[in-house]
Amino acid sequence: MFNANEIKTEIIEWIQKFFKENGCGCKAVVGISGGKDSTIVAALCIEALGKERVLGVLMPNGKQKDIDVAKKVVNHLGIESIEVNIFNTVRYIKHEVKSQLDDHWSKQSSINLPARIRMATLYAVSQTVNGRVANTCNLSEDWIGYSTRWGDSVGDFSPLSNLTVTEVKEVGYALGLPKEFIEKIPSDGLCDKTDEDNLGFTYEVLDKYIRTGLIDDKQLKKKIDQMHEKNLFKLQMMPSFSFKHESDKS
Repeated sequence: MFNANEIKTEIIEWIQKFFKENGCGCKAVVGISGGKDSTIVAALCIEALGKERVLGVLMPNGKQKDIDVAKKVVNHLGIESIEVNIFNTVRYIKHEVKSQLDDHWSKQSSINLPARIRMATLYAVSQTVNGRVANTCNLSEDWIGYSTRWGDSVGDFSPLSNLTVTEVKEVGYALGLPKEFIEKIPSDGLCDKTDEDNLGFTYEVLDKYIRTGLIDDKQLKKKIDQMHEKNLFKLQMMPSFSFKHESDKS
C-alpha cells in the first residue's frame, strides 16, 4: 500500500540531505510549466528548503496557452519566479540548421529542441543564482521514454523519477495542493493533444502495469513493452569505449 504522507516526508528529507551534501545554501531551480510534476516538485522543495530557496522559471515558447496556470502556481506557492521566453532562440537555431541542410528540418527536432533550450536556460539561471536544477520527470513517463534526452530528462536531483503518475498525484494531495494543479491534463503543447491521446493509453493502465505486471489488452502490453525497450537508452549512462592503458594491464 502506497502511503503518500510517509513518502512525502521521505522525499523532503532526501532533498534536504542532497542539498546539505551537494549544495549547502543553494537554491532549487524549478522549471514551472503549470503541470502537476513541476508544481509538486516545487512544493516539495519549499517544504525541504523554505520558499526563499526555491526559484521558479517560466519558459514559454512564444505564446503559451496555459501560461496563466504556471503564473497561478508560483503565486499560490509564494515563490520568486522569472519568465524567459525561448521563442527567438528556438526560431534562430531552427533557421540556422535548416539553411545548412538544404532547408530540411525534422518534426522530431521541432518537438525536442524547445525542451533542450529550456534545460540550457535552467542551467544558465542555476549557475547565475548558485542553484541546483530540479528534474521533474516521473517513472511513468521515463518508463516509455516520454521525455527529451538532454531536455526535461536531466537535472541535478530528481524527487519523482521513481514514482508513477498515480503516486505523484497522491503526494500532491498529501502536500495539500489544489486539485486544479494536480489533475491538470498534460499535453505536448504542440498539436492540442493530451499526453494520453498521443500515447494511445491512459496513465492509469500504464501505472498498474508497471507496479503489478497486469494488463488486459495484449496488444497494449506489446506496445508498452516495445516503447520501454526502445527508450531504455535514455535512462542509461552514455556508452564509452573501454580503453586499457599499458599500465593497467600489468
